[in-house]
Amino acid sequence: MQHLLAIQFVLVNLFKPLTNPFHLLVNLVGSLLLLTHLLELVLFNASVKHRAHPWRDRLLILLLGMFHIKSLPAPTAVDDQDNKDANHA
Repeated sequence: MQHLLAIQFVLVNLFKPLTNPFHLLVNLVGSLLLLTHLLELVLFNASVKHRAHPWRDRLLILLLGMFHIKSLPAPTAVDDQDNKDANHA
């Protein structure tokens, strides 16, 4: 919830800026937040790529960041014995 409040605060600051030193700081924090979410999107693209709705997951990562990534199920590990059996078949 705080994440969405911060995004809303930055968007309001774009249309109705705060006083002189604060509007620059709010814009800087908003830019850093966007840059961090873009980096998360690049780093976790492989785990999102094979999901049912990858574009929705990417949008939620841009909005919520790590909160959405933590809600994704962990990838299942392949057992080495099963992999060897599949190669011999």
